[in-house]
Amino acid sequence: MKKFLTQVIKNILPLFILRYLRYIKNSKGFKGVYILWDEALKNSTGYDKDIILEKVLIASLKVKKNEALFERDSVVFDQCQYSFPLLTSLLYTLVHGKILNILDYGGALGSSYFQTKKILSNTKSLRWNIIEQAHFVLTGKQYFQDEQLFFYLNIDDCLKQTKPNVVLLSGVLQYLEKPYDFIFELLKKNFDYIIIDRTPFSKEELITVQIVPPEIYPASYPSWIFNQSNLLNCFKEKYSLIYEFDAIDGAVDRFKNSIHYKGFFLKRRH
Repeated sequence: MKKFLTQVIKNILPLFILRYLRYIKNSKGFKGVYILWDEALKNSTGYDKDIILEKVLIASLKVKKNEALFERDSVVFDQCQYSFPLLTSLLYTLVHGKILNILDYGGALGSSYFQTKKILSNTKSLRWNIIEQAHFVLTGKQYFQDEQLFFYLNIDDCLKQTKPNVVLLSGVLQYLEKPYDFIFELLKKNFDYIIIDRTPFSKEELITVQIVPPEIYPASYPSWIFNQSNLLNCFKEKYSLIYEFDAIDGAVDRFKNSIHYKGFFLKRRH
């Protein structure tokens, strides 16, 4: 009976949905709990393996050539999977600020840019600035930089060229060794809006290792799992929470309690 039901589901659901469900199911492997970040780093391969850039580049070029609609974590999709809370946040910023100048920290080769570009295509004031590792920046400038999309090594380099009014932190805070230090430095820049997306939370804050499914690429990273109150308390003096939302990554049961991927849209108090 179970085998029959599985076959029925496969026949009913479109292929792209099945692919995405498999991706979501397999993309949340966590192993171990560590006291120190360095311990987790020693038990993982890290973020700077050449294969990661290679896979992301191949997928991103397919999007650029219109061979795929968009890419997420090097996985290509042939139908749109919009993050509507993210789009709503960006459109809110555009309506209230009249411009949309985005600082996308850890934005790879433009994953979020290409995902939202079709919706924002008539936005004349759109500028998308990605902050990334050096090898991503070099590749981004070579293959993708244009009149709207730009790549920088750090925030200060970006601020020398332009003044973003919104920061996008999508699936990045958990991979920083010292995320709270980063947040406090970010707060000094006084950006008008901050969007946090695709970030894991549980009751207990901890450091672990995230295992990437081998069919994507063989890699593992140190990762934080945050406590929501701890993270949001960093912003409460300078920013108001407009709304929070469930991220597209969903939830997973690990470490005796559920991990939920969430997002937040924050506005600076004037």
